[in-house]
Amino acid sequence: MNKKLVGGAALGLATMLVLSSCGSGDTGDTGDTGDTQVTLKMVAADYGDGPGKPNSGETFWKGVTDAFTAANPNIKVEVQVINWNDIDKQVATMVQNGQVPDILQTGDYSGFVEDGLLYKVDEVLSPNVSGDMLQKFADFGKVDGAAYGIPFVSSARALFYNKDLFEQAKITEPPKTWDELKAAAEKLKAAGVTQPFGLPLGQEEAQGESFLWMLGNGGGYKDASGKWAIDSAQNVETFTYMKGLVDAGLTTPNPGTKDRKTVWEDFGAGKVGMVNGGPMSIPIFDAAGLKNYGVAPIPGKSGPLDTTLGVMDWIMAFNKNGHAAEIKKFFDFFYTGDAAQKISDTYKLLPVTNGGIQKLSGDEKLKPFLDALPNASFYPFQDPKWATVNPAIKQTIGGAVKDDPAKVLGELQKTAEAAG
Repeated sequence: MNKKLVGGAALGLATMLVLSSCGSGDTGDTGDTGDTQVTLKMVAADYGDGPGKPNSGETFWKGVTDAFTAANPNIKVEVQVINWNDIDKQVATMVQNGQVPDILQTGDYSGFVEDGLLYKVDEVLSPNVSGDMLQKFADFGKVDGAAYGIPFVSSARALFYNKDLFEQAKITEPPKTWDELKAAAEKLKAAGVTQPFGLPLGQEEAQGESFLWMLGNGGGYKDASGKWAIDSAQNVETFTYMKGLVDAGLTTPNPGTKDRKTVWEDFGAGKVGMVNGGPMSIPIFDAAGLKNYGVAPIPGKSGPLDTTLGVMDWIMAFNKNGHAAEIKKFFDFFYTGDAAQKISDTYKLLPVTNGGIQKLSGDEKLKPFLDALPNASFYPFQDPKWATVNPAIKQTIGGAVKDDPAKVLGELQKTAEAAG
């Protein structure tokens, strides 16, 4: 999740990515489609394991759009599903070529607001639907007081630990502090565990793992006044500590080259003693047959975090093609029917509505994450510069546990301050 923001353009993709500017009929925003067929173009991220897999995004969205068109025969929704590693570049190319979709579901919206490309939420979502959104989440969809991003799914993070490996290493409880985590990792290593602590700092979601560690030392990407603080003293201290763990062989080897899915699969295979993860990790562990694991708050420098990383992905509507009325029908259908519930069930992601949270309140596996949502901390989504800063973080911050932390974070700070 979240994790995904539009970055630099990908050259040479224009031909492959051409989207028509609208459907076969242009009905404007009246909502009266008559007998004219309107085709909405949608681009969505794949939460599954890719094309052809039972949980693929194509399979999920086909079920949703088939049901929607059956209820709305004059509106067809064509969905292009793109994996998380490619969606940012491909959407950037679409936008650069002026061939935007009607609907985009991905990890960020703010960069599009700055360019005036999006409808406001109240233009494409009914009041009863927007009123059921978790307020804290909905507020993060606003730029300068106006809402443009609609929360799509959410997640929170916690520490997973392998109970069998803990018993083997004679560790009686999960760590609460960094030093306790280090001590536990040393015991796991002595007991033959190849990856005592899983540390994914590869490009898939390096900004998420990094943020969790920053939070543990009172740091973050911005300070309390809203200024960029990537190279703050707290963050440099944090990465210096992490580098010590890496140098001692207590983590995933070469963390900057490892993505979270790979590390989660290793945890499921019993190769990792501890790892930060979310509810979407659970299907990976289940598929690997791992059952005996625990969930605990993430350790911080002096105690467990009193917050956690809250991740939201977004859905948004582009205004170029003039299909606000049709988009509103689709969004209302998605949130008021069983589609939003189905995506939570399929991918173990958390809902973004009060009604959805209530439906899942009895799920014991999800309870630690549901409980963490109200006090979660978030990326600086609302700053349009995040669309430039986030890809830079993903590409380079893994080097802060290999090279000089102050230098790597300092370069990222310069990128943030220079972002237009």
